[in-house]
This record gives sequence, C-alpha cells and structure tokens, in this order.
Amino acid sequence: MANATFIPPAPHNEPVLSYAPGTPERAALQAELDRRLKARIDAPMWIGGKAVVTKDQRKMTSPQKHSQHLGMAHFGDAKTVKAAIDAALRAKRDWENMPWEDRAAIFLKAADLISGPYRASINAATMLGQGKNAYQAEIDAACEFADFLRFNVAYADRIHNDQPVSSPGVWNRLEYRALEGFVFALTPFNFTAIAGNLPSSCALMGNTVVWKCADAQCYSAQVVMEIFMEAGLPDGVINLIHVEGPVAGDVIFKHKDFAGIHFTGSTGVFRHIWQTIGNNLPLYRSYPRIVGETGGKDFVVAHPSADPVVVATALSRGAFEYQGQKCSAASRAYIPENIWPQVKKELLADLADMKMGDPRDFKNFIGAVIDEKAFDKIAGYIDALKKDKKNIQIIAGGKYDKSKGYFIEPTVAVTKDPKSTTMCEEIFGPVLTIYVYDDEKYEDTLELLNNTSPYALTGAVFAKEREAVMLATERLRHSAGNFYINDKPTGAVVGQQPFGGARGSGTNDKAGSILNLYRWVSARAIKENFVSPTDYRYPFMAEE
Repeated sequence: MANATFIPPAPHNEPVLSYAPGTPERAALQAELDRRLKARIDAPMWIGGKAVVTKDQRKMTSPQKHSQHLGMAHFGDAKTVKAAIDAALRAKRDWENMPWEDRAAIFLKAADLISGPYRASINAATMLGQGKNAYQAEIDAACEFADFLRFNVAYADRIHNDQPVSSPGVWNRLEYRALEGFVFALTPFNFTAIAGNLPSSCALMGNTVVWKCADAQCYSAQVVMEIFMEAGLPDGVINLIHVEGPVAGDVIFKHKDFAGIHFTGSTGVFRHIWQTIGNNLPLYRSYPRIVGETGGKDFVVAHPSADPVVVATALSRGAFEYQGQKCSAASRAYIPENIWPQVKKELLADLADMKMGDPRDFKNFIGAVIDEKAFDKIAGYIDALKKDKKNIQIIAGGKYDKSKGYFIEPTVAVTKDPKSTTMCEEIFGPVLTIYVYDDEKYEDTLELLNNTSPYALTGAVFAKEREAVMLATERLRHSAGNFYINDKPTGAVVGQQPFGGARGSGTNDKAGSILNLYRWVSARAIKENFVSPTDYRYPFMAEE
C-alpha cells in the first residue's frame, strides 16, 4: 500500500500534426498505410486476455475500395458474450482493489503509446477501415483518444479528492466504488477515440467491461486492444467481442450483474435498450447506469449581420468533413436573404474545389461513406429530394456511385419548407439542407429552429451584433448541448468543450468531462467516530 497522495501529470491536449508534404509524420503514415495493405490481419475477439477465433469469419474491406481486403474479423455468438461477462466478473475484484494511481498509470501509458509509437498505426487503421482522411484520423484516433485518457485521469483525481467535512471527534470519508457488476460499452464506427474512451473511462474507475465495437470498426479496434495490452491492462478488464447486437443484448440485458451501459449510436437503438433495461429491472442486482450519446440534427443559424464567407466556410467544413458522418455534423442551416447570395457563391466555390476519393491520396477532402447500408439510406434521402420539385432545389451534388467504393457527392439542397424531411431527420451523411428566411424574421426563425427537430446535440449561431448572439443563446438554450458562436458545430476538444446533448440526442453526460466519470462510480460514505458514546441518554433528558 502506498503511503502518499500522488498527483498525476497535468493533462494537455495532444498537438495536431500537419502531415504537410515533407514532414516526418506524413512519411511515417504513408509507409504504415503501404505496410498494412500488404499484410491482411486476423481480427480476433479478446476475452480474458486471450485471442478468441471462430469459424464465423467476415471480410474487412475499405469503404472507399471494395477490393481492398484488410483481413478477417472473427464473430461470436451468445456463448461468446457469456464468456466475456464471466471474464469481466473474474477480473473485477483484483482490478477494483488495485490502487487507483496504478490503474491511472496504465491509461497514461496508453496515451503516450497512442501519441508516440502507435500514432501512425492507429491513424492508418482508421483511414483504411473507416474511410477518414489523414487530418480527420489524426484529430480523432491519435489526438482525441490520447486526450480522453489523460484528462480522465485528472478528472478521476478530482473526484477522489472531493471529500466531506468532519465535525470534532469524527472523520468522514467518501469512497468512490466501482459499480457492482460489469459495464457494457457499445461503440460506433465513426470515432476510434469514442471506441477507446467508452470502455476505458469505465475501467479507470475500477469497473470491468464487455466492449462490443461496431462491425465497421473491427479493424482499428484491434489496434486499440493492442495498445491497452502493451500498456499493461490486466486480462479480463476490457473484453472485446464481435457479435450481432441483438445477440449481445439478449445475454447482457438479462444478466443479474449488468451494472450499466456506456453507449454511442442511434437514438432508435438507445431507446430500445432503455426500454429493455426497464422491463428487466427485477432481474438486476442494482439499478443499471444508462449513459448514451445518440443522434443529432445539428444546425447553423445566421443573423443578417453575419459574415457570409465565415458562414460558408462553417457549412463546407461542418457539413462535409468526414462525409457528414459525425454526430455533430451541420445538416440544416437557416440563412437570411440578405447574405444568402454571397453564402451560396462561397459555399459552391468550396464544393467545386473539394476532391473526393481514396484517403491515401492526401489531396482528397471527401472520402466514402462507411458501408452499403449507409450508402443506400443516404441515396434514398437524395432521391426523395430530387422528387420534391415543388419545395426543393439541389444546388450542389446529388450524385452517388457504389461500384468501386461507397461514394456520395456532397449535396446541398435549398428548401422552401422549413419542416421538410431533410430539415428534421438525421441523415448521417454528406447532405445539407438550407432554408432561406426573411431578414426581418430572425427571432421567429430561432423559434422555428427550436421546434423543428427532436434532437439537441450541437448548433451554431453566426452574427456580428451581440444582441443577436445573446438572443440565440437564450432562445436556443435547450436546442444544443454544445453551442457554438461564430464557429462550426463540430470539433469539440476534450477538456475544452465537454460533448453531449439532451432531448433525442442522449443523456448529456458529457464524454471527456468529470460529469461522465461520476456515472461509473457508486459512492460510499464512511463515518468513523473516535470516541464512541457509552450512554444512550442525551443531555436534554437529565433531571432539573
């Protein structure tokens, strides 16, 4: 047992490397991309520290090139899920009893491995498997992932140091226990950092985890597990499984030791999970923690005083970086008539300049969407836009092709109907719908925006007049959990803009903040009395 109070290193945001021509990071990344394309991998599940392989093997390919065979992922069944739960429960006692600073050291080492010797590997895997360009991979898989790990340690330290006051003769203490049971981490394809953070944030606080990554993220998930194991994570603390969602849910949500879920994904899936958990409450040892970040229909609203070039840049970046496959991507915009012609001109110029193709060509800004299911869904929305001649004008894009990869052109539609389908529903692809409003109806437009979508994740207001900013900030108070003033609604940085939304966008537990870590502990208050009473009678009872 350590006889000291240790102060962890102060966290810092990992600097984003440029990957400009001639830089060492560019050369290292290109070499790693080439190496990976020559070496197909096996992607096993990891249960109790052991690689688990099965006969159910599924090909991993790049979304930008169907012929790019990356390797085979091994998929399991209900028995696999039970084995992962058993491994997590076996590891739990030793892991939660490990001094917190030793748990922290593992994840701090993982952060340095990510930002150091594994940087090219995790970025290349994200580019090949998830279709990100070099910059999008860098800010996600390298920088944000390392930031999550470092800042979570600092937040855990703050939590442990939050202690109650003690009266004379008494020592009051607050112990932050792990949850009783195991945690299920269910992660999305679009951010390697999220895939790494959801299980590791729970584990840092002493929990053991069953982690199901998205099928489309199996390739980079192997790098995540390799880093955790290299950092010294004990066997069974984080168990990675590849199974169908309903198969996992049927086992996990009926298990008495299910203690919580850390989720990022669709609103529909999350609501179904919540309902299932509610129906199964009598089965559980404790009330499970339910933490989820779900969908978004993220907005940009411009005031007549806004700079049209700034607005156009925010739209071109906010809507089309990573093909719009961000929970925070701008997908609906409200632009006043007075600046619309200039916004339109600048936005179309940006789109005309954007190149689309394989992210291994660093000149490409746009890549492919993640898979055929996503492609077909997004194409369906575009087809519906084309059919609505009365209300919709497509001013850019509108074409798509999945013959070689899942490519969809950045598409911009202007609508006369502010309640049209693509102003309301999440698309999760490179489609932006714009409503041009009367300059005199800024306040009415804020009200319209607030009542149009069931989501409330991110949003942005653009204005030079402070009164307009103040009005939007007040009227849109509950419309976005992350609200941006004169900036695009994407790109939250750990430690700077804690991320999450409410309404149909989730529980707003703010990944990358101290608020999130509080959800993975169960506090125990301990009172120690140094001189215990020896008489039941109180002074007021004495004879006069």
